Amino acid sequence: GGMVAVLPGLYVGGAESCWSPEALAAAGVVAVLTVDAEEEAPPPPAGLRAMHVRARDEPGADLLSRFDDCAAFIAAARAAGGAALVCCAAGVSRSAAVATAYLMKSEGLPWEEAYAALRAAKPDVGVNPGFEAQLQLYEAMGCSVDVSSPLYKRYRLQVVTEKYPELRDLPREVFAADPTSICQTSNTEALYRCRKCRRSLFRSSSILSHIEGSGPTAFAHKRITDSTQLHKHGCDKCTSYFIEPVEWMEPILLGVMEGQLLCPKCTSKLGSFSWQGEQCSCGRWVTPAFQIHKSRVDEVKTLPLCNFKTAKV
Repeated sequence: GGMVAVLPGLYVGGAESCWSPEALAAAGVVAVLTVDAEEEAPPPPAGLRAMHVRARDEPGADLLSRFDDCAAFIAAARAAGGAALVCCAAGVSRSAAVATAYLMKSEGLPWEEAYAALRAAKPDVGVNPGFEAQLQLYEAMGCSVDVSSPLYKRYRLQVVTEKYPELRDLPREVFAADPTSICQTSNTEALYRCRKCRRSLFRSSSILSHIEGSGPTAFAHKRITDSTQLHKHGCDKCTSYFIEPVEWMEPILLGVMEGQLLCPKCTSKLGSFSWQGEQCSCGRWVTPAFQIHKSRVDEVKTLPLCNFKTAKV
């Protein structure tokens, strides 16, 4: 519905509130951020700054990657002594998600507190479950979108499966660079090579770690007696690395829901992939899954050239 003040200098509302110049002027609004499904941004009321974020009110729509831009836009309006209005069609879900993200970032609030503050000001808001998960992820990343974070990489892969159901023309940024095409791997990173032919396959920064599942009991059909679990600790439970897709996989992946991952040089079997997800040996379900068996690769630690003294084995 109408425009509601959430903080001094921040209003949230439905589409109709975007269009009355009198109401905007009375509220001191100098900037309007519209979140809607339209291709084209609506023309801003005269003299106002405008930002347009294209997103449907659907759980699979990606607002997370725009939260930082939106927060900067709102902050700039408030810093200049004016107010920003965030609006979407109904003023219930999309604008509420953006306003919550802004409150989290600007006030340092956990997502639930920020959302509660927004609901106290505007009781009709209700973000969809996908946006709720994106706000939780935003909090987990410290309220800034870190594209190198494993959390964000996994999220981006899930968005890709929503956006490209046929899995053709995947965006470049979902693929990690092929380590054979990079001259220098940073010293902090390990390299993983095919055990058979030594071809470099991926770097440690491409591993998307997951919280360990509850072990073999997670496989209801394969109950294993507890005695075998006793001498397995920690990472031994996971017999595979789950990684982000790497450039050499692209021809294997395009337009295919699942299949084997073979070494691009010697074609020995490395593992498998499934956009719908696969279960790790620890019991955790990972979606989407690009799984390389640990037994098929060797880890190569790159040593900094200058510190040979400290690198004694």
